Amino acid sequence: MLLSLATWLQTLSPEFGYFRVFQYITFRAVMAAMTALLIGLAFGPWVIRRLTALKIGQPIREYGVQQHLAKSGTPTMGGVLILIGITVSTLLWFDWSNRFVWIVLLVTLGFGAIGWADDWRKVVDKNPEGMRSRDKFFWQTLIGLVAAFYLAFSVSETSNLRVFELFLRWVQSGFSNDLPPAADLIVPFFKTVSYPLGVYGFIALTWFVIVGASNAVNLTDGLDGLAIMPVVLVASALGVFAYVTGNAYFSKYLLFPHIPGSGELLVFCAATAGAGLAFLWFNTHPAQVFMGDVGALSLGGALGTIAVITRQEIVLGIMGGVFVVEALSVMMQVSWFKYTRKRYGAGRRILKMAPLHHHFEKSGWKETQVVVRFWIITMLLCLVGLASLKLR
Repeated sequence: MLLSLATWLQTLSPEFGYFRVFQYITFRAVMAAMTALLIGLAFGPWVIRRLTALKIGQPIREYGVQQHLAKSGTPTMGGVLILIGITVSTLLWFDWSNRFVWIVLLVTLGFGAIGWADDWRKVVDKNPEGMRSRDKFFWQTLIGLVAAFYLAFSVSETSNLRVFELFLRWVQSGFSNDLPPAADLIVPFFKTVSYPLGVYGFIALTWFVIVGASNAVNLTDGLDGLAIMPVVLVASALGVFAYVTGNAYFSKYLLFPHIPGSGELLVFCAATAGAGLAFLWFNTHPAQVFMGDVGALSLGGALGTIAVITRQEIVLGIMGGVFVVEALSVMMQVSWFKYTRKRYGAGRRILKMAPLHHHFEKSGWKETQVVVRFWIITMLLCLVGLASLKLR
């Protein structure tokens, strides 16, 4: 919005020439981060008071870590604060003609709506389980497939008109599986290794990445500040990839596919980082507010969508290694428990408790030790991911 205003002012008089700075994505990204940070810090206390007044407190599972029982009643659904910061800041600073930012915003808010419904049921019904898993998965799948279908025809095109033309050619060709090379799955650390996915393969991978990332972040969100800082780090790193793939010169030099318009995602990534840091101000131990599913599901969905647009699905798995391991720990624990219960009559566990962060708590680590060590691991993994820009 501010970009359009600045452009209009420049057309009125040469005296407004200094507004040319708004043309630079990097400037608008910095301003988006600052705006989201200030919004979060300014409105955070008010949001916490409102959540407290509405008695939207987090229910704690009785069979969980005993130290967490003291957190029962802490305001949840604080992810609303993050979404407000991201949405307002992004709308202020990004180019409204950019279709990629719009699709990421829609996925983010869509998954946020699912999380809101889940959190609301937890609060109203006083049920820690919230929405039924199959209902949540259905809506996640629906949003993920809609985004995947659109992105399958858009990552290699420059406008919605061209996207529609590519879709028509796909239909007229008898639903041929071919897509332009820009839609291939890129293998990091190799110059020319990529795999054609075809339309159906692209849609399947995109759905998996978006829905998987959303649930992985949600599973990680179990300790004060544990999920939000890795989200900030991964979003910031993905912003670098977005800037590279959106720049014709940098993408050619670094041997990445040029995806016109993807650079504008840097503004969204910066807003996410700023909103996340503002939330961390109130979420650090001992937390004054929890983000809840409304924050975790939406942030994970956003990261997955950005990774697909920039063709960095594998790199997302590397940089978000903490999220991946947390999700795998739950899958392994549940699968092994069901298998042993069926085979031996009594379920057995691999970990003391899943997700993985609770296992370390049960092993004697303090909550702050788990959180900070997972932060450090994420920092290292993000550096590894960023190294793939040049080490190819």
